[in-house]
Amino acid sequence: MAFDLGTMTTNPGDSTFDYASVVSINIFVALLCACIVIGHLLEENRWLNESTTALIIGLCTGAVILFARGGRNYVIMMFSEDLFFIYVLPPIIFNAGFQVKKKQFFRNFMTIMLFGVVGTVISFIIISFGASQVFRIMDLGALEIRDYFAIGAIFSATDSVCTLQVLNQDDTPLLYSLVFGEGVVNDATSVVLFHAIQKFDLVHIDIKVVMKLVVNFFYLFSTSTFLGAFTGLLSAYIIKKLYFGRHSTDREVALMILMAYLSYMLAELLDLSGILTVFFCGIVMSHYTWHNVTQNSRVTTKHAFATLSFIAEVFLFLYVGMDALDIEKWRSVSGSPEKSMRVSVVLLGLVLVGRAAFVFPLSLIANISRNSQNDKLTLKQQVIIWWAGLMRGAVSIALAYNQFSRSGQTHQQGNAFMITSTITVVLFTTVALGLMTKPLLHFFLPPSTRHLTMSLSLDPSSQESFLSLLLSNGQAIEVEAENSVPRPTSLRMLLTTPSRSVHHYWRMFDDAFMRPVFGGRGFVPLVPGSPTERDGPD
Repeated sequence: MAFDLGTMTTNPGDSTFDYASVVSINIFVALLCACIVIGHLLEENRWLNESTTALIIGLCTGAVILFARGGRNYVIMMFSEDLFFIYVLPPIIFNAGFQVKKKQFFRNFMTIMLFGVVGTVISFIIISFGASQVFRIMDLGALEIRDYFAIGAIFSATDSVCTLQVLNQDDTPLLYSLVFGEGVVNDATSVVLFHAIQKFDLVHIDIKVVMKLVVNFFYLFSTSTFLGAFTGLLSAYIIKKLYFGRHSTDREVALMILMAYLSYMLAELLDLSGILTVFFCGIVMSHYTWHNVTQNSRVTTKHAFATLSFIAEVFLFLYVGMDALDIEKWRSVSGSPEKSMRVSVVLLGLVLVGRAAFVFPLSLIANISRNSQNDKLTLKQQVIIWWAGLMRGAVSIALAYNQFSRSGQTHQQGNAFMITSTITVVLFTTVALGLMTKPLLHFFLPPSTRHLTMSLSLDPSSQESFLSLLLSNGQAIEVEAENSVPRPTSLRMLLTTPSRSVHHYWRMFDDAFMRPVFGGRGFVPLVPGSPTERDGPD
């Protein structure tokens, strides 16, 4: 909410009381309550999900406000880039890392990186090149080459928030880990590309500029990941050594929340990727820190992170829905609505083509490296991955405002077209495609097929099933890999079943060096009243 502090006050002689801010907060809190109630009533609906419901409610609320004010704009309907990146996004991404099934995520890590990095770059190139060719013909105004590259980065960013609500990681663990993992890496890659565009001279592109861009990306990715892991390990070490739970569980819960947020803000301060940092911080905290706190704190943190993420998601879609009806941005293009619609259609077409251009070819490459037939991506699964990643969200809107507006206002018609077209694409993909995603999932993967797929992945006779219960999520019971390795019943199984795996060596390293220092399941200090003493060995 872009509050304009001090613009509206009640009795100035008494106190500086911002009446507009209080009204805005009341509206949003009431709408959040309404979204929760309506979302519960529509839980079993085949078409609607909570993100679509919140977006529609936001649109309706914006329309009511405009009508009540006689078509005049209101401060509550202005999108704030800082609000989105600093306050709303961090709890969503952190909870995703904290709750993600780590075994599935890291088992598919190379495929996720293939989609999230290489795929995003392919989409970026296609959208940038297509936009530069078509929009020059359409004569949108003074758009520079930097603007066309920015368009590629803006519309390469998928909406991982939508994806979280479309797929279920218990029913479709493989699809969930791939689509969500790609979404997180994709958002980070898109933001890195966008900021790189602002730094480099794109008028004279040569091999030196390209190499600098590549080196800059890998530097940001590696340092952001390291910062998130370091912050998570630091929190685990502090809580393990000091064990706040002896005196107060509030302190250890507060420390986990604050250090998670600190990791994101440090990344932003150092011009790194806060999305990657807070995501990997969540993964490390769920593996080490969460097991070092008391049982009460475990329950509290699990539900606190999930609740904050849920509220942020609903708020985000309400916010985007209301911002879509900010009348000021539409006035700049009101003289040529047909051109605005054509721009939106072109962008949507480029998004469709850009995603298809990497999902299907890269899926083929990923399948080559997968030995088990059950682990290969079928055509139906590839279609779902392609479809689920078509949705665009607040990341695209925030980047569009950053590139094409100043202080929330557009000064050139070409910039106004880009802002309004971005909003149109976000609304269409979230509402129209979002409504069709659940039926599409039911059509391609009926419930019986999903349960069968999940049971196959948990079948101890399959090639890699001995890892299926390991790190299924941050709170699941871990089973030692050595005790779950399938016993070969034939020479063929002996030749095809690996006796050792990467995860096996990681567990040896983790148990020998990491857990004794940073704690974790089975390595919590024996302090009176500690989880280890009370709960017994895991």
